[in-house]
Amino acid sequence: MHRMILAGSLLLALSSSAIAGQVYKWVDAQGVTHFGAQPPEGQPATSVNTSVPKPRPSLPSLDSETTQPAPLPERKTVGDQKAIDEKVKAEVATQEAERRKYCDTIRTNLAQLQNNPRLRAEVNGEVQRLTEEERQSRIKEAEKAIGDNCN
Repeated sequence: MHRMILAGSLLLALSSSAIAGQVYKWVDAQGVTHFGAQPPEGQPATSVNTSVPKPRPSLPSLDSETTQPAPLPERKTVGDQKAIDEKVKAEVATQEAERRKYCDTIRTNLAQLQNNPRLRAEVNGEVQRLTEEERQSRIKEAEKAIGDNCN
C-alpha cells in the first residue's frame, strides 16, 4: 500500500513538468504580442520560461507591527498598447481610403479608354490624339492596375 502511494505521488510530481510544453512569444507587423506553442514561420520568436520558482519561506518580522508589501507599480503598457493599436487602425483606414480613391480613378480612366476611340493626351506639353495601339496599351495597363490593387 505504501509503495502505491509513493509511486502515485512520484507520478503526480513528475506529470506537471511533462505536461508543460515550450511557449513562444512574437510580435506581429501591427505590434501585437502573441504567445503560442508553435513559433510562427518567417518571424523571429523568443522562448518563454514557463517554470514557476518555488516560493521562499518568509522570515518573521523583527518589528512588532505588521509590514505591508510595497504596492505594485501601475501597468502603463495596456494604455500604451491601446494607443498604438488606435494609431495603427487609423493608418490602415487612411491607406484603405487612399486605395479606394485610386481604384475609383483608375476605373474611371479605364471606362474612358474603352468607350472613347478618339482620346487626346498631353505628351511633352502638347495635346496629341492617342493611336489605337497606345489606347490598347493604356487599357491593358489600367486593367492590370485594377487587378493588382482593387480586387
